[in-house]
Amino acid sequence: MGGPSTDDRAAHLLKKSAPVEKHTRVRLFFAKGQELRYIDQRTFGQFWWVPPDRQAPEIMTGLQKLGPEPFDPAFDLKYLAQQFKGCKKPIKNALLDQSLVAGVGNIYADEALFLSEIHPKTLCCDLRPMPLELLRQHLIQVLSDSIEAQGTTFSDFRTVEGINGNYGGNAWVYGQDGTPCKVCGTTIARVKMAGRSAHFCPKCQIETKWLV
Repeated sequence: MGGPSTDDRAAHLLKKSAPVEKHTRVRLFFAKGQELRYIDQRTFGQFWWVPPDRQAPEIMTGLQKLGPEPFDPAFDLKYLAQQFKGCKKPIKNALLDQSLVAGVGNIYADEALFLSEIHPKTLCCDLRPMPLELLRQHLIQVLSDSIEAQGTTFSDFRTVEGINGNYGGNAWVYGQDGTPCKVCGTTIARVKMAGRSAHFCPKCQIETKWLV
C-alpha cells in the first residue's frame, strides 16, 4: 500500500460484519472473521503486489526516487544545505516534495515550520544553517510526537485498531486558522500554496525573520 494514512486515507482492521464505509477501495479478508479495509476518499493511494522472489523497489519504482526520511542519519544539515542551495522554491512546497524528504505531509510541514519560526513562503535559498538545523530537529520532533499520539485525527481517521489519532488535538497551527496562536495570541492564518493549505502565525513566523 502506498502513501501515509491521513484523515481521508486509512486502513482499518474490522470484523467482516461491520458496515462497509462509502469510500472503501480494497478489502483483504483474514481468518477469524476479520478483514482489512482500505478507505481512500480522494483515491490518492496505491497498492502493489510484490512477489516473494522480488525486491520492493523493483515493483514499486517510485521508492527509488524518494529522499531520506527525517529519522535517517543522511537527513542532516549538510544534506539540507546542498538541496536548498540556489533553490527558489518556497520552503513549504519543498517539504512536500517526497524526492527531497520522504514522509512529511501537509500537517507536519506546517507544524515543524511553526516551531522553527519559519514562514511557509520563505524561499529555500534564503534559509541559513541555523534555521535549517532548527527545521530538521523540529521535523523529527513533530513526527515523533505524532507517532506517540497514534497519528492525527481531524475527521474520521483511525488506526488499524480503530483508534482515533490524538495529535490533531495538540496541533499548533494546522487546522487552527481563525483561532489565537498558542504562543502569542495572534490569529492563525491560512493561505493556499501549490494547491495545499499552509497554516501559520503571522507574528511568530515573520516572512523576513531569517533574511540576511
